Order: sequence, then structure tokens, then C-alpha cells
Amino acid sequence: MTFKSKLMGAVASVAMLAGAAPAMAEDLTVAYFLEWPMPFQFAKETGMYDEALGTKINWVSFDTGTAMSAAMASGDVQLSVSQGIPPFVVAASAGQDLQVVDVAVSYADNDNCVVRADHEIDKDSASELAGKKVAVPLGTAAHYGFLKQMEHFNVSLDSLEIVDMAPAEGEAALSQGAVDMACGWGGALRRMLESGNVLLTGAEKTELGILVFDATTAPTSYVAQNGDMVAKFLAVTAEANAMWADEANQAKMLPVIAKDAGMSEDDAAATLNTFVFPTVDEQLSQAWLGGNAATFMKGVADVFVASGSIDAAKASYEDNVNAGPLGGN
Repeated sequence: MTFKSKLMGAVASVAMLAGAAPAMAEDLTVAYFLEWPMPFQFAKETGMYDEALGTKINWVSFDTGTAMSAAMASGDVQLSVSQGIPPFVVAASAGQDLQVVDVAVSYADNDNCVVRADHEIDKDSASELAGKKVAVPLGTAAHYGFLKQMEHFNVSLDSLEIVDMAPAEGEAALSQGAVDMACGWGGALRRMLESGNVLLTGAEKTELGILVFDATTAPTSYVAQNGDMVAKFLAVTAEANAMWADEANQAKMLPVIAKDAGMSEDDAAATLNTFVFPTVDEQLSQAWLGGNAATFMKGVADVFVASGSIDAAKASYEDNVNAGPLGGN
């Protein structure tokens, strides 16, 4: 199966589900990632969300943002915390009616591709990647970053053997020598670095315009019908982020976050040190939800179209951003 057909298969599955309105669940089900430590997990584990929303919240972990899209399309999930913008854009481009409701986290050093050490390939010899086998979680932030890096290094996608693997699978394949490069994030990326090296640092990627951030997302119909619920959820998230920003709280928060993320405290702390959690005011500014987020989504979609990964982009993604609940509207 070709690189394009694999991603288009995922897009088609989402598109088939997108025609049906998400089922309204009595309880709120929220998707999140393991090995992706964030302040909201302290609120999750200490009951802050349940108390603020006055309802039982079911938390379900996922491996990829594409799986989150499918779960929201089927109505099994109402909110997804920290969904990558690329999988969100893939789903929206396929016709799924989703909205970004906050900026969950910005991270340039925690999403990347790692080349196996024995190849001794770095940014000055990236052309040597031609003919190599690469593990990429298709339709994710790591996929977008991979495409942009290959574009930067002028490495033709046709010269690579690209296999669709979740980050943990890619890490295992890289460590076993089954692939030459693997792309991913979080704990899987940290383990990948034991087997190789990145081509570009987070700062170098940012300088090239390869932004990396996740959002809290939801079906448009759910937000329209449950705006107060979404607003309360986001307010708790913002409270947890503010608590973490005060170093005096980190000693009590870190063990709870690490346990819920399935990580050691040291690994969770190291990961959190690469994360930035924008304040509500920052999120509402032009730099994020006030304008640039929708522009960035269009850029991501255009890259996917140019690479042949999706058939078409929307003319605009402004309708896929809804800052109303975050701003209290």
C-alpha cells in the first residue's frame, strides 16, 4: 500500500463517520495521551474537573491524534486534549466538523524524527536518507514535521520507503534496526534518542516555520450544544496550567502527573521542561486563536496536498477555531 493510500484510507474512514452527528453521551468522555505529561492531569486525578462540571468524566487514552478524530466522529469522545494540529487538519479537510477550543501545549523539542546512529547522518548529510526506510505516524504532527524537514533538505518522498507506525512502534523498529529513521513524540521520542540523532533541533525547526502545538478539540455540534460545559472544562485546564507555572506547586503536582502519564517523575519532569502552556490571554491573542492558528492550519493542509497525502484543503480553517468558550462567550 502506498504512502498516500494509507493516509487517504484513514481520511476516508473519518469522512464516512463525519456525516453522522456525534451521539450525545450522558457522561463526558475525554481523550488524552499517555506518556504526555501535562498539568491538566493533576486536575484530572484530584477531581477538579468532576467538581467544576458537576458530572462524571470518562478519560480514555489514545495512541494518535487520528484515532482521536475517529472517536469524535463516531460520538464516542466529546473532547480531545492535546490533539495535534496536523491530524485535526486532516479530519477537517475530509469534511469532519471539528473545532479547536484552546491551545493545549506548544512544543518544538518534543516532536521530531530520529535517524539511526550507525548511519551517521546529520543535517549536513541528509541527502543520504534516499533509499532509507522511515517510520511515520501518518496524519500527525510528527508527519507534518517530517514532510517539512524532507522539503527543507530536498529529499524526495519517492526516494523513501515510508511505513505508517505509531511512535511507540516506530521506536521499537528503530532500536531493532528494522527502520532507518522514526518520527514521534513524548516518551517514544525520548527512547528513540537512545538509538540515534535528530536532524534539526526544536529551535532550528521553529526558525524554519515548522511550528508544533496541540489543541483541545471537539465536534462543532457538541460545542454548540454544550458551550457552558466546554467553558468550565477549559477553565479548569487553565487553572491547572497556572498552578504548574508557579514553581511552588510543582513538587506536589509532579508525582500525580507522572503517575497518570505512566512515567517516572524524572522522565515526566524532563518532558514538561520542553513544554510551554500559553495563558488564556496569550491563546486569545492574534498569535494563536485570534488569527494565526487558522492560518497555520491552512499551511499544514497545503503541505499535505502538495505531498499527495490528502486530495484537497479547505479554502479557510477559520470556522474550525472557536475561542468563545475559552473567552467566556
